[in-house]
Amino acid sequence: MKPAVIFDLDGTLIDSAPDIHASANRAFAPLGQSFSRAEVQGFVGRGAPNLISRLAQSRGLPGTGAAFDDLLARFLEIYEQSHGLTALYPGVLTALDDLARTGARLGVCTNKPIGPTRAVLGHFRLGCFAAVVGGDSLPVKKPDPAPLLHALDLLGGGPMIFVGDSEVDAETAQAARVPFLLFTEGYRKTPVEALTHQAAFADFADLPGLVAGISATAAP
Repeated sequence: MKPAVIFDLDGTLIDSAPDIHASANRAFAPLGQSFSRAEVQGFVGRGAPNLISRLAQSRGLPGTGAAFDDLLARFLEIYEQSHGLTALYPGVLTALDDLARTGARLGVCTNKPIGPTRAVLGHFRLGCFAAVVGGDSLPVKKPDPAPLLHALDLLGGGPMIFVGDSEVDAETAQAARVPFLLFTEGYRKTPVEALTHQAAFADFADLPGLVAGISATAAP
């Protein structure tokens, strides 16, 4: 069976930090608050509730409760319609096409809520993913391995390779005991050598070869 190649989304396939930053500032504007891109990007990776909670707490605002729920809902409503500042990383489309031609089964496992996830995949016409799991698809998020393993189940099981950019993704792959390919141009804060990974890459042109190498090594 050909491997399932499952991708993180933000910081891996797409550079979405500019839209997340702009959406957060719009959501917090009625409260008289704004943030730098670095502040927002520093909290990306563990899902929208964590992002908005951490941003709120950084300004002395409540990170739970009814007011927070309204703030989170406002952010999600804004962000689901915000794609103009988001871009695919160079080489993503070609790499996905190359992997699909080899018979790889492709999926996405992200902590982004499923609504904005499907919206941005539709915006970029990324219809090649047979499984898409968002941060609210299950009761738990990455780095719990359950969402990644659920994506694999949706793809029919078998061998898997996970591709991501962050500490959360490395922890998820380790918990699921699957090979991890680290995209070095995303949102991680930890040095590459400090993260457990099978291989690292900065150019998506290298990805199909890395996948083929792992698949050949794993073959009986």
